[in-house]
Amino acid sequence: MPRAGFSAGSPKVEFAIDMGNPLLNRTVDGFLKIGAVGACKVAAEDAFECLHKGSVSKNKLEQTLKNMCKEGAYWGAVAGLYVGVEYGVEKIRGRYDWKNALIGGVVSGAIISAASNSKADKIAKDAITGGAIATAVEFINYLT
Repeated sequence: MPRAGFSAGSPKVEFAIDMGNPLLNRTVDGFLKIGAVGACKVAAEDAFECLHKGSVSKNKLEQTLKNMCKEGAYWGAVAGLYVGVEYGVEKIRGRYDWKNALIGGVVSGAIISAASNSKADKIAKDAITGGAIATAVEFINYLT
């Protein structure tokens, strides 16, 4: 079940989302966590740009908020798709190992690339890249 928390000093706020299905729980969890990372990335980049230029405007803040939502939704969807595919592969294969990450990365990379109207060569490269990144992350997790 997706859980999140926020702590500033001693008071702590925590919430959980239960979708009633482990697949949906993991997908929503991936979407929220990585979506928040994507939004924070945009906020940090735009804050740096404002500090570098030395000015902040209402228009810039509105544009930053729009970009945060857009990037958060994009990266959240990518993560949700990957986590959902990996979980599905785990259930189909009946075991948890690096091969699930490989298959999840390949399928996710191909779907995301195809959804952006890429050509066949680009889809194949993105599928390979997705599989390689997901497998590398899984191996790094085994080391720690």
